[in-house]
Amino acid sequence: MPEQWRRALLRPALREVGYDAIGARGILEARLVHPEVPERGPVGLVVVDQAALAGAWMPALHTLRERHQNPPIILLGRATVDAPEGVWHRVLGRPLSIAHIVSEVKSALPLPADARGPVDFV
Repeated sequence: MPEQWRRALLRPALREVGYDAIGARGILEARLVHPEVPERGPVGLVVVDQAALAGAWMPALHTLRERHQNPPIILLGRATVDAPEGVWHRVLGRPLSIAHIVSEVKSALPLPADARGPVDFV
């Protein structure tokens, strides 16, 4: 989707402040992410762009939540379209910056002091 550039910018911004962010092109792909990878730990938060909500997204979202033990979900809402009802922890309306999204992630899923720093890229 055209909005993929946001994901491409958000992932390194989150890694820069200490989050081990995983990217997926949509909910269907995200639900395939293994719930816990030994060197990573469990998924603690999900950020979903409203543009990724197409087709049968609701069942896929419920599968994603169940598979990852119900993490908070932040929805990046579209500026001109109302956010759909859902299980959102927060809905962030556009326009918004990558820094604002990172700030909201830090608020929703605080890191321990010893984890606040860049994650090495491998």
